[in-house]
Amino acid sequence: MLAMPRKDLILFLGFAAAVLAMPIWLQPFGAAYPDLLNRFAIFAIFAVGFNILFGLTGYLSFGHAAFFGVGSYAAVWSFKLLSMDAVPALLFAVIISGLFALAIGFLSLRRSGIYFSILTLAFAQMSYNLAYSVFTPITNGETGLQLSLNDKRYLDRMFFEAGAGLPSPTLFGVTLSGYVAFYFCAFFLIATFFIAQRVTGSPFGMMLKGIKSNQTRMNYTGVNTRPYTLAAFVISGMYAGLAGALLAITDPLAGAERMQWTASGEVVLMTILGGAGTLVGPVIGAWLIKYFENIFSAINDGILSQFWGFLPEGAQHTAVLISSKFVGEGWFLTLGLVFVLIVVFLPGGVMEGVRRIASMIRPNKPTPASADSSATKPHPAE
Repeated sequence: MLAMPRKDLILFLGFAAAVLAMPIWLQPFGAAYPDLLNRFAIFAIFAVGFNILFGLTGYLSFGHAAFFGVGSYAAVWSFKLLSMDAVPALLFAVIISGLFALAIGFLSLRRSGIYFSILTLAFAQMSYNLAYSVFTPITNGETGLQLSLNDKRYLDRMFFEAGAGLPSPTLFGVTLSGYVAFYFCAFFLIATFFIAQRVTGSPFGMMLKGIKSNQTRMNYTGVNTRPYTLAAFVISGMYAGLAGALLAITDPLAGAERMQWTASGEVVLMTILGGAGTLVGPVIGAWLIKYFENIFSAINDGILSQFWGFLPEGAQHTAVLISSKFVGEGWFLTLGLVFVLIVVFLPGGVMEGVRRIASMIRPNKPTPASADSSATKPHPAE
């Protein structure tokens, strides 16, 4: 970390501080309860990993939910067969999802552009249907894979006797629930952000950016881009598997719905909304979408009546009637409007707006010394 450039170090420390302080600064927004904080951290990991493939490499995958679901299934099976400790579940999920991503990426990356996107979508839907109906002995079909009293848990049985009820996931004996579970997920969010930051600034990251810029030109110069794109695909899939495993740890259940195409589309929206190709953008996009999904969807007419209580009775009724279309079951409408506004006015996502505000606050004006040096510097003849 000490070898990081000063700018990157400040960004990392600021990001880590913001994540660790989420229970404090999210309190005024009504989003400081542990279950939602867990989802903020988990889906931020999902989006950061997806950004390595889409934001850096330029390959748009519509099938990343497959790795997310595989990670969940692998974690739950680790709980059922090995131990309720989270470490084996995470390792098992990351390895399985990485191998699965290697197989799908090896086939899908034979094509690029829209054909690659369609291939990943096809593989994801195949995975969803297999989990839903074909591999029911492994996935338990539409009911989902859950813990039961008859689970073997061989590693736990070597040291502990079976309890009376269903056990909860632990970390070296500490139950992962409440804010303990959040800080467990927050640790992995900070760690994966650090890895993504190092990847972005590494020679490998420069190659990925070059592939996004002009892969054909790189191929003509003799560079074999296939290993780089495959490595980016596998890393991104492992991120998704880690996120799926963390979701299974905070909620010990794995279902086929986590592998649907809508889940893949959601992470695409998160990345574009926050700013594809940026480090913080996908995290902000994930937080925004999960905030809309969990907070705006819970607003009802009673809450709106209290909010518009300062208006006269007739105006209050009209305001509640209009605003109710954008909250509760209509939260998708609000999210859609936000997405349209950002795409139209901020094509680079929320982070483009942040850059614009920063440039307005701190305009880059040349100093007199630099202006004099530029004036005296010789210029090539035209």
